[in-house]
Amino acid sequence: MRIKILNYLLLFVAILFTPWVATAANESTAKYTPDATFTLRTAIADGRLVYIGQGGDIDGKVNPTLNVKLGAMVQINMINGDGALHDIVAPDFNNAKSDQVAGQGASTVLAFRADKEGEFAYWCSVPGHRPAGMEGMIVVGEGTTTTDIDADDMTLSPMDLPGPIGDREPTTLEYTLETVEKVGKLDNGSSYKFWTFDGTVPGPFLRVREGDTVTINLKNPESSTMIHSVDFHAVTGPGGGAAVTQAAPGQTESFTFKALQPGLYVYHCATPMVAHHITNGMYGMILVEPEGGLDPVDREFYVMQGELYTTEDFGTRGELSFSLDKLLDEDFEYMIFNGSVNSLKSIHNMTAQVGETVRIFFGVGGPNATSSFHVIGEIFDRVYHEGALTDPPLHNVQTTSVAPGGSTMVEFQVDYPGRYILVDHALSRAERGLAGFLTVEGEADSSVFDAHGKDIGNH
Repeated sequence: MRIKILNYLLLFVAILFTPWVATAANESTAKYTPDATFTLRTAIADGRLVYIGQGGDIDGKVNPTLNVKLGAMVQINMINGDGALHDIVAPDFNNAKSDQVAGQGASTVLAFRADKEGEFAYWCSVPGHRPAGMEGMIVVGEGTTTTDIDADDMTLSPMDLPGPIGDREPTTLEYTLETVEKVGKLDNGSSYKFWTFDGTVPGPFLRVREGDTVTINLKNPESSTMIHSVDFHAVTGPGGGAAVTQAAPGQTESFTFKALQPGLYVYHCATPMVAHHITNGMYGMILVEPEGGLDPVDREFYVMQGELYTTEDFGTRGELSFSLDKLLDEDFEYMIFNGSVNSLKSIHNMTAQVGETVRIFFGVGGPNATSSFHVIGEIFDRVYHEGALTDPPLHNVQTTSVAPGGSTMVEFQVDYPGRYILVDHALSRAERGLAGFLTVEGEADSSVFDAHGKDIGNH
């Protein structure tokens, strides 16, 4: 009760001194009368940094959506509820931003004219705070926009992979991959025209056995605008198959190969400019299981990392476009797991139970950046470095390096419930979209981890 009274007292003080604070924050001596006023308190909730609405229709809501009329003068009071440095910005409205404030109870104000209709983001601009959860939406008018709200989800679920081969004799298999060029969701409010195998990023996970004879059909529909091909790193032959699968729109090209060596291998389009085709989403993996198969585990996941080079800055809303100059400079805007910023955070839920063994088939489509693959809060029991399945694994590994066009297979038992974050330990890349969640459910064992009474939520 005392905390709630204190919050409302802070809210009263913030509103009382609004004109002075707003003047300082916006570096203007002009006075205004707000048509819409909101108050947000910064907090930590469920292991995330967030804004929590105070009063009115948004009271108690996390990162509430703020609805205003077109042309309204909008004022957002921000109260610092956790003591860390925070601010609030709405760049779509003439780069509106508040002052940065630290210390519990400190306050600041963001004011702007809602001069355009649509849906726009507000967030904390302190490095790391937006990806940690401090982001909400401002809806002006009816909320109609020119963004990608109707774009399809083209991400591939990490659970979408065939089951183990097991102990069987070599056989003959046939796979058909269809190239698909289509606009898909990239982030909240943004989209991109991906080039794909079978309409997803990454392409499908193919699973064969050492000694199998495999036929690959590459179908490029008439609707395509580009020639496409496929290069399998598991193939011994010219271009890994790319030399004979350069398929123009409306054509299908094929080849057959024998899976000579077991391992976890990347495949990708190899039509010039090769890096352009790869960055747009044309990559996947094929597993060649050794004779006798792999040891059984409880959960298997398929994860691939890639980067995008957009003309527009990271976070821009709408349909984004490819930048050749940025690709050549290796100056990426986005780093993503499985095709989008949210693929492994909110679209597809990777889960496991305490005591289970997890296996992750991890690869880097690239085309340029090496990954330092790491799961925060876990240790890899076994790492099959560079996808070498018949070599003895490394044990007790914290982070493993995976080259562009390379792979690894990691295995670990999950011993404690919570949310474990998949990252590239070049951690600045998390600010560019590169993170995913593995949620472990079950009973907590204080002998493994003791939070000393603290509520760790989903952290």
